[in-house]
Amino acid sequence: MGAQIIDGKAISSAIRQQIKQQVMELQQKTGKSPGLAVVLVGEDPASQIYVRNKEKACQEVGIYSEVYRLPQETSQQQLLDLVHQLNERQEINGILVQLPLPDHLDEMTVLRDISPDKDVDGFHAVNAGKLLNGEKGFVPCTPKGIITLIKSTNVDIKGKDAVVVGRSNIVGKPVSILLLNENATVTICHSKTADLKSHTQRADILVVATGKPNLITGDMVKPGSVVIDVGTTRVEGKLTGDVHFASAKEVAGWITPVPGGVGPMTITMLLQNTVEAAVSQWKL
Repeated sequence: MGAQIIDGKAISSAIRQQIKQQVMELQQKTGKSPGLAVVLVGEDPASQIYVRNKEKACQEVGIYSEVYRLPQETSQQQLLDLVHQLNERQEINGILVQLPLPDHLDEMTVLRDISPDKDVDGFHAVNAGKLLNGEKGFVPCTPKGIITLIKSTNVDIKGKDAVVVGRSNIVGKPVSILLLNENATVTICHSKTADLKSHTQRADILVVATGKPNLITGDMVKPGSVVIDVGTTRVEGKLTGDVHFASAKEVAGWITPVPGGVGPMTITMLLQNTVEAAVSQWKL
């Protein structure tokens, strides 16, 4: 039979149409467009592609965007000065500092200096705390997209065994909390987990975010489960996920492809967070 493919491109495209409509309504009501500032430090090729895609996505839905491309040798103070300026500018509703930063810059300090009200990446300690407490705040874009993809299958998350492989602050931890908030029973696995297979085999919902290509094979997947593959590693010039797609899709009920699964959702959720920031700041 084989799994149904969860088409991140199609789901993302439908949500972007809704965002575009929302932006038009905001423009009619206020005469303004939501504004996003993206800061890129250095020459990381993957980051440059992400930033170009974010620019294009903003144009597509009518969000005003500014991109700051700073040289590799930018100092911590120069970067913080720019963040502080963007915090003060009323036409900028969301600020995103593209990660990873060059090694000489302290990511946590930079993220902490972004105003929590403009932290559309959802990485500020205030927004992380709100997520933990179940309060309304900005949710990190990839985890938010993952939950949207799971819900698109019409599988009820409530009461399901969910296993998250990976414990990063960007994906693993926040998506685990979101699944908990949806009343799943959540297990977090990581590089020190003993007998990973015994955990993944009982997962009704399996989210894999390790950056290790083909880590999860079909024999590690529960029949009929929802499998979300967050990995994107280039192997021999081809984007490869953390899940061995060919074997896993024979067992799973639903599965995301790489590319075309989680990836498109991340930028779409960023657009959504930027609109939410504008609505909140404009007190609409």
